[in-house]
Amino acid sequence: MSNFIEDEFDKLGLSSQQYPCDKYFTYIEILHEWNQAYNLTAVKEPNEILSRHIIDSLLVLPYIEGKNCLDIGTGAGIPGLILALAQPEKKWVLLDSSQKKVRFLKHLKYKLHIENIEIVRSQVIEYKPTLPFDTLICRAFAPLDRMIIETEHLINNSNQLLAMKGESIDREIKLLQSHNFQTQIIDLSHPDLASQPKLVRIKSLN
Repeated sequence: MSNFIEDEFDKLGLSSQQYPCDKYFTYIEILHEWNQAYNLTAVKEPNEILSRHIIDSLLVLPYIEGKNCLDIGTGAGIPGLILALAQPEKKWVLLDSSQKKVRFLKHLKYKLHIENIEIVRSQVIEYKPTLPFDTLICRAFAPLDRMIIETEHLINNSNQLLAMKGESIDREIKLLQSHNFQTQIIDLSHPDLASQPKLVRIKSLN
């Protein structure tokens, strides 16, 4: 499996030598094991975990700004934990309201010896950090208009909110027009990927 991870990375132009493939391999093993009992994600098979969780997460790496980052509704650590392993110099807060998912993340932090993540159990609308974030990111958390409402206390004119989305986002973008934000749609699709992911970058104009 570890060789398969390296092969898939190389196919996408992601140099496997630059990423902790051994830790991603362990992540897949642990998530696959926990999924049997706790149903943490809808994606069950190791190959799918690699393509739909790990590789999809790494596609957003070039768009992460700053050193202090927040993953909203991280679930099984997607994308925050995957990105934290790839960028150990950045600090990540992984936020989720589910007790079983927080327990899983704490287990992973211990097993993988990840020093640059903090795991917080909270609803985002109630979360009050002591320091501002440079980048906030979420995947499959909520429609964009609701996400803006729940995260507006965390967004300022010097940071960014990144939303990982599927192909059909036109309607969600239109609903943002009543808010004072600048939006940019970034196509993350690749010929070797079955999915056609997009990234919506949102910045406050206030």
